[in-house]
Amino acid sequence: MPKLAVLDIGTNSIHMVLAEVQPDYSYKILDRFKDMTRLGDGVFTSRRLSDQAMMRGLEVIRTLVNLARNKGYEQIEGVATSAVREARNGGEFLDHVMQQTGLTVRVITGAEEARLIFLGVQNSVALPESPTLVIDIGGGSVEVIVGNREAIFQARSLKLGAIRLKDLYLSKTPPSKAMLRDLEAAVTAQLKNALGSYKTKRVEQIIATSGMAGNLAEVIHLQRTGRPLPQLNLARVSAKDIAAVEKRLAGASLKTRLAMPGLDPKRVDTLLPAAIVFRILLELLQKTELTLCDKAIREGIIYDFIQRHHDRIQAERDIPDVRKRNILALAHRCHVSETHALHVAGLALRLFDQTKALHGLGQREREWLESAAILHDIGYMINSRQHHKHAYYLIKNSDLSGFTAEEIDLIANIARYHRRSVPTRKHDEFTVLPEGSQRVINVLSALLRIADGLDRSQFSVVQNIDVRLGKTVVITAQVSGDAELEIWAARGRSDLFEKVFKRPVQFITTTRDDDAT
Repeated sequence: MPKLAVLDIGTNSIHMVLAEVQPDYSYKILDRFKDMTRLGDGVFTSRRLSDQAMMRGLEVIRTLVNLARNKGYEQIEGVATSAVREARNGGEFLDHVMQQTGLTVRVITGAEEARLIFLGVQNSVALPESPTLVIDIGGGSVEVIVGNREAIFQARSLKLGAIRLKDLYLSKTPPSKAMLRDLEAAVTAQLKNALGSYKTKRVEQIIATSGMAGNLAEVIHLQRTGRPLPQLNLARVSAKDIAAVEKRLAGASLKTRLAMPGLDPKRVDTLLPAAIVFRILLELLQKTELTLCDKAIREGIIYDFIQRHHDRIQAERDIPDVRKRNILALAHRCHVSETHALHVAGLALRLFDQTKALHGLGQREREWLESAAILHDIGYMINSRQHHKHAYYLIKNSDLSGFTAEEIDLIANIARYHRRSVPTRKHDEFTVLPEGSQRVINVLSALLRIADGLDRSQFSVVQNIDVRLGKTVVITAQVSGDAELEIWAARGRSDLFEKVFKRPVQFITTTRDDDAT
């Protein structure tokens, strides 16, 4: 099943999640990594990412991308949020990421960030029919989303992130009363405007996501019980407890804050503005508590990936073999008759298995025959005339992941010789190949030609075959109707078989009543 690495380049932290999509379209987290890089320090006053922050960020990103690739993760979804979005040199930073890792990072808008956060929550919490408000406080922005189990009603991205508020309003620790008044006024104004059309009684619950909410909950739980928070997801935090922690933080020095049980040292200067945002939101909505959710943007990105790649995931579930899956995908893109292609492939494989004493080929060649049989008619997409030649060009120039260039060349040649001319020294594409490859093409093309003839009408009249080896190779076809056309076509295409194996071929038919003719 698909493996996905999600790289989230935030203002405060850089995260990576390694996930594996499951057959039921859920996912399993295999590993998580986090570094509080503080990429956005100073960016909201200078409008630039500092050289030091970029160096820290690049080092972390290089490490995480290399780690993911070393673990076999080829699909990496990288996103950057408000710090990179708003910095004048954000593009320069992402150019460095591309140059040093080969990864193209997508800068997402505030609206897209909100959508992805809600998608993560929506698939992790049993939301009611009535509106729920989700709030995610990051370093640069705050996403406020109102929705229910089925849809988003309103989503806003506000410039109220904890690092931004600290940089703009809290220039010293502890802050002055004037600083706190200015910060509260800015938060209140933006939240009132964002909540606008949603009256208090319409929002049933408030869900808070991400690290700020989690650390605040940890501090509160330790303060109340003396024990660590046993589980973050669905934990509840009261407005009264948030106000109490806010008051302690507002009056404390950095040294005193660092001594507070549970407080993450890297959030020592940002947990206060985050607590103020939570407290004012609860007051405006006249709610008494927050419910926490441990899923947010990264999980939303995974669910978004699953939605966008539903067909691919289904194909991987139904056909685990990547090589066969890509063969079938190419056949589908070229509008091949699946019934005919698979029936011919089945007949060709029965011929292969029952003539092994003659050709001596193995499992690898058997797979090439099956692939060529499935693809032998893709040339019809260009034109019915000389469709065997068109099949060669299409296969040769297709990106068949999982196959080597040599294998693709062999499959293309086998499909090319399923009708009309047999391989000759006049065909440059054939003669440039090693003698061993030429023999494989001759043998497998000979089998494919007969198999295709045995489904000439494309009605699967020949249901099975039995091969008896001797001075004459006798192929008995079990049929379900008039197979005259099929036997005529198979006889006409047995020329290469007789040339390769130096013995004639005889066809007989039998019905289900075992009446041979």
